[in-house]
Amino acid sequence: MFNSASGKATILVADDAEMNRELFSEILTAEGYNVVCAEDGNQALRAIDRTVDLALLDVLMPGKTGFDVCQSIKSDPETRFIAVVLVTGLASVDERIRGIKAGADDFLIKPVNIHELLARTRSLLRLKEYTDELDNAETVLFSLALSIEAKDPYTKGHCDRLSFYSEAIGRRLGMPHEQCVALRRAGVVHDIGKIGVPERVLIKTGPLNAEEWVTMMQHPIIGERICSPLKSFRPVLPIIRHHHEKLDGSGYPDGLKGDQIPLTARVLQITDIYDALITDRPYRRALSHDVAVATMRDEAKRGWWDSSLIDELETLVCRQRPVVETINVAHAF
Repeated sequence: MFNSASGKATILVADDAEMNRELFSEILTAEGYNVVCAEDGNQALRAIDRTVDLALLDVLMPGKTGFDVCQSIKSDPETRFIAVVLVTGLASVDERIRGIKAGADDFLIKPVNIHELLARTRSLLRLKEYTDELDNAETVLFSLALSIEAKDPYTKGHCDRLSFYSEAIGRRLGMPHEQCVALRRAGVVHDIGKIGVPERVLIKTGPLNAEEWVTMMQHPIIGERICSPLKSFRPVLPIIRHHHEKLDGSGYPDGLKGDQIPLTARVLQITDIYDALITDRPYRRALSHDVAVATMRDEAKRGWWDSSLIDELETLVCRQRPVVETINVAHAF
């Protein structure tokens, strides 16, 4: 996804040498790219936003170096997918390692060969376009999930809270980064399958009848199917499918027992139950924190939930409760 009105990519050229800026700008403009120039690292950082697709950064610039600018770009969720090429006269292994650590996607050694410049630019912009398409697909899923949440006035903010608490518990448990990211994403999309459930069932104020329950129990399967085309969502799929299972096998859709239920699904499950208990519902008022936890512990004794995760949740909520009211996790993906 290129951001200019003409459909061409926008490239930032940052170099303290005017001659280099003019040369790069002339070459890239002739190829149809939009070029933005910066005289130093600080100016480059001010020019960086999501409209930039690729940055060509001279390593040795006054103020912020190319390494500094690269690291800033890659550490910001809003700009981390911008392709960065470090342009340097330093060909040492140490300098390349430093660039890699800063997050550089490629290197060009001075004096720069024009054909090499264009070849690397085209290659990186193709990868950037694929990344943007993936990012767009994920954004569509998140928007769809939040639109489903918005249909029910009783679930406002539910997805954000689940994302926040689930990821936080995952980190407390020492889960790998990939699983923590999956928990954050699953917090938003876990109920996306409810798009296949009639609205009259979703917002029904009384108990569901047998036929309605059969329909409702399909939503984890539908949600898994919706998200399965995205490879980046593979760790999320087991969470979507199994967050309504119970340890004693009485849950749905697969009747899994105990450790058959993935740990990530059990983590999201606990936060989902807690949030449902402490918010108003058509059939009851919200429970207090203490009553909600006590209710969950009683259900854990029946063999439904993982009591150790209830302990983690209770500790986390007591520490983080003032923070969660101000978060908006859905914008942090």
